[in-house]
Amino acid sequence: MKLTPVLIVEEIEKSLPFWIDRMGFEKTVEVPEGNRAGFVILVREGAELMMQTIESVRKDIAAFAPDGPVTRGCGMFFEVDDFEDVRKRLDGYPIALPERVTFYGMREIGVSEPGGHTVIFAAKT
Repeated sequence: MKLTPVLIVEEIEKSLPFWIDRMGFEKTVEVPEGNRAGFVILVREGAELMMQTIESVRKDIAAFAPDGPVTRGCGMFFEVDDFEDVRKRLDGYPIALPERVTFYGMREIGVSEPGGHTVIFAAKT
């Protein structure tokens, strides 16, 4: 089984620097929608993430398109092996959930990515 989140965003280009430049994902697929991206697939170390614009969703499957701007529509939990690498990549980025250790033994830190989705990175303590 494989699980791939699809983030529905107003504008993909706003989120790409976060996911590619900062978090180290690679864009493997891009489908244009006019003069901008309408859909992309990003991958890193076996993890896959898709993004699609609201406009593209409306044209593809209108019933799945949100009526208004998307904010915090999907919460994602990434379990990582190298927590220090994540901390370095997030240096200078606004942190929504300060680093903590949970009762279930995870070291976590969380952000809101530019598309408005909550992202928590965690490693086992």
